[in-house]
Amino acid sequence: MIDFIANLLPEVRMGLASLFAHKLRSLLTMLGMIFGVGAVVAMLSITAGAQKEMMSFIDQLGVNNIIIDAKEAVDRNELQQVRATSPGMSFRDYRAIKENVQGIEAMTPRKKFKPTRVLPKTAQELPALVGVLPNFMEINSLKLIAGRFFTEEENLRSAPVCVLGDTAKLNLLGFKPGVGEFVKVNDVWLQVIGVLTPQASADTDTESPGALNRNNMIVAPLNTVMRRFEDNNSYLKDEIDGIYLRVSPGVDSVETSNVVRAILNATHKDAGDFTVTVPAGLLEERRRTQFIFSVVMICIAGISLLVGGIGIMNIMLATVLERTREIGIRRAIGARQADIVRQFMTEAVLISIMGGLIGIACGFLLSRVIASLAGWSTVVTLSSIAIAFGVSVFIGLMFGIYPAMQAARLDPIEAIRYE
Repeated sequence: MIDFIANLLPEVRMGLASLFAHKLRSLLTMLGMIFGVGAVVAMLSITAGAQKEMMSFIDQLGVNNIIIDAKEAVDRNELQQVRATSPGMSFRDYRAIKENVQGIEAMTPRKKFKPTRVLPKTAQELPALVGVLPNFMEINSLKLIAGRFFTEEENLRSAPVCVLGDTAKLNLLGFKPGVGEFVKVNDVWLQVIGVLTPQASADTDTESPGALNRNNMIVAPLNTVMRRFEDNNSYLKDEIDGIYLRVSPGVDSVETSNVVRAILNATHKDAGDFTVTVPAGLLEERRRTQFIFSVVMICIAGISLLVGGIGIMNIMLATVLERTREIGIRRAIGARQADIVRQFMTEAVLISIMGGLIGIACGFLLSRVIASLAGWSTVVTLSSIAIAFGVSVFIGLMFGIYPAMQAARLDPIEAIRYE
């Protein structure tokens, strides 16, 4: 091993000297590798960032959870048409699921309002008022940064208390401690007893995750919301607008969701006025989408690397022609074909290594720019760097073999005479 390194060092020095003797040509040769490696690093950082964000969001929703949402009608006419078939989501649905579906660990109805006014006033979007049972915190694995969550006793007596999401607290009360303060929602004063930790978010095509901004909400006991707040056109609207379920560990949430969907289809007479979201299924769908995206991006980056490899081959073939006399002299004084192959392979790999290092830096910078301008989450991992760098070195080896073999096959006498 020591002898191999000792024999390789002269080739490395010669290769570096050759690259720095033709700086512009070397840089142009590296461009394909730089763009290819940079694209690979940036693409993998975007994929890793999206995966991390999605995992955080799915973890927040709960992989064992099932989320049912009532579909909101576009206008009153549509709502009347739906009500002619379906009574809408109600406590009857909640009881039917609770009594007929096995393996449910906890569940809570949800009643949501969009306030028309709040105090203290805010120039930001008004928070949603959400009425749920106390187990809502357990079902959704929520945590508090201050105060406490409301109790079952407070729910039974419709206590005027609430817990604020992180954004709602900041918009309404600023940076002062929120616990103990009062907020007025429409005509009802609620005392703040707790503040939730910031919640993750993600862009999805499903109704449930997008239906409720968990940071910008006011959470109150279900009975408080049902009894103290008036729902306009309540005879047409759903009695409740959502149900959260958590299945027991070991129970298949996807299979359970199929049973829940069948029960609701029966009670709603196939009106299609609800959605059932299963975070576990959502995660699998997102993973499949990201896999396809990753394959496409890798193929695009691979084309750049292929172009870079062809560039290396071209420049190495030109180098062989330029240095034919030098090759002949080396062979005449005792250099073997293996020495010539190693010399030109070393130069090709050095171009790949240097292009790869610059490409990694460009990819890291590009991922930061994307995160800043597009607002996407990006994570540059060691694995992405290792993959990009390894591919660049491999490309250098593959496309350096042919020029190196051509150089080694030159006849020493003819090479010395070459002008």
